[in-house]
Amino acid sequence: MPSETLWEIAKAEVEERRSGGSEGDGVEIGEKSVFFIGSKNGGKTTIILRCLDRDEPPKPTLALEYTYGRRAKGHNIPKDIAHFWELGGGTSLLDLISIPITSDTLRTFSIVLVLDLSKPNDLWPTMENLLQATKLNVDKVIMKLGKKNSKAASEMRQKMWSNMQKDHPDRELIDPFPIPLVIIGSKYDIFQDFDSEKRKVICKTLRFVAHYYGASLMFTSKSEALLLKIRGVINQLAFGINKSKSICVDQNKPLFITAGLDSLSQIGSPPLPDNDIGKFHARSPMDLWKKVYEKLFPPKSINTLKDVKDPAQDPQYAESEVDEMRIQKDQELRAGIETQQCEGKKW
Repeated sequence: MPSETLWEIAKAEVEERRSGGSEGDGVEIGEKSVFFIGSKNGGKTTIILRCLDRDEPPKPTLALEYTYGRRAKGHNIPKDIAHFWELGGGTSLLDLISIPITSDTLRTFSIVLVLDLSKPNDLWPTMENLLQATKLNVDKVIMKLGKKNSKAASEMRQKMWSNMQKDHPDRELIDPFPIPLVIIGSKYDIFQDFDSEKRKVICKTLRFVAHYYGASLMFTSKSEALLLKIRGVINQLAFGINKSKSICVDQNKPLFITAGLDSLSQIGSPPLPDNDIGKFHARSPMDLWKKVYEKLFPPKSINTLKDVKDPAQDPQYAESEVDEMRIQKDQELRAGIETQQCEGKKW
């Protein structure tokens, strides 16, 4: 009888660990996952590197990248592990969102949406497309999990409301995201120089979206003080460190609002003149805020897929031998096509 391969042995070990725990438990205690999505070149990699204390220049994220971090709990206690996933390409690679979201990881999974404040016209479509695609995948996994472990799925649905106090006046008016969500507005150093009215619209809109989804909202830049605050929030998601209770809703300062601490009464109504309210035909409060926002910041009609660079031309993935062979094959292909075209003309 042939000996087992290394892959078969590893697979058997994983299955044995899972069967040893409670039904449906696929996650070891002390392991959490954080998935970074958001604007292209919005600063996701920079935030991850800062959280992991890695002093290295950020490289463009081509598709879906993974790294991890460890944190010691105490002497002779196994370290906690945080899995960091990052989706590159803005909204052009939505199909890859499903890869890290599985029934084994979902109960300790968090989403960090990074939005580039310096590009307000791209902000809403980026946010909408990424959140819709992520929610769709999460809902599918929860439904799948419910068939195997109804108790775990029920606990997840209850956990959605954990950030909202039972007596909060907006409890019946919001729709929390199915897993923990943090929205980060990056490049605040550029945003702070915007016209005050534009800043007001962006701040109020993001506050409404974050509150509606039961998410935390905060702005950051290259400032060390702001990065430290963001690092604290990410560490809370990744390692379960105590959540910050601080709050700043002043539009003239970087926003910092922990989930559940804002309210619709404080946010106010969508920023538009009273005589314009009747002109907007919206199906929901979210749709109304979208229409008001896009009136001031109309989205650019661009094909996001055109923005994805060919990895074969990216210098960070250069390999001389492979590249030389690729050039040779491309030349041979072009020569073959030209020959066929010439023969076709003769006919």
